[in-house]
Amino acid sequence: MSKFFKKIVFSVLSLSLYAGCVHAQNQSSNIGSDGYPNAWWVVIPQDQIKGWEIPPQAADRSRGEVILSKRTELGIFSNLSEAHFVLDGQSYASIEGLWQGMKYPDSATDDRLKDPNVQWPYTREQVYLMSGFEAKKAGDIANENMKKLGVKWITYQGEKIEYNSELGKIKHYDIIYRASVAKVRQNSEIQKLLQQTGSLTLKPDHTQQPNPNPAYLYFDIYMKIRQDLNTVQKID
Repeated sequence: MSKFFKKIVFSVLSLSLYAGCVHAQNQSSNIGSDGYPNAWWVVIPQDQIKGWEIPPQAADRSRGEVILSKRTELGIFSNLSEAHFVLDGQSYASIEGLWQGMKYPDSATDDRLKDPNVQWPYTREQVYLMSGFEAKKAGDIANENMKKLGVKWITYQGEKIEYNSELGKIKHYDIIYRASVAKVRQNSEIQKLLQQTGSLTLKPDHTQQPNPNPAYLYFDIYMKIRQDLNTVQKID
């Protein structure tokens, strides 16, 4: 090997090593002293924050809080996010799809079909396979229809559930909790991310209504699932 060629090889190796060090430093700088990604607390300019939104910077990191913001990877824990799972033999594209789908008629004899003037633009199964604001919009339509019909219940596997009654709240919570477990268990990357949140207190990215039904507290649900996952791992 000529001296000239050796110099070229040495220069290329030196540049590669330098680039690798810089990359490692950049990666390291993205992790805070608490061991969590700094991106989870990214600061969103005030003029870009939506009216309903609680931004990432609203969490007190020094107290171990983090927002499940749609601005970060933690947004996957939103009910709106697309994350396919199967519950009781039925496929869903999101928790929101399940939630809003339960408002739709589930058979030809469903009482929600008694008034021909009330139109349902989607089938229940179509809503199950929706996510994001598409699913939420389908739910808004269902809410209006149910108001016209005087219906205050949803159905799951043929059972009517008045989810504002005490028993209904329990049954509704059970469905959403089991669906959230299925979402985590059946998507390894989501499970991994949930466990990466360690002991952080998970907070919602939108304002909660006063005294909400337990099923609405998705951040609490995921902390319980995380605790259960960690307990199983310790036993194993």
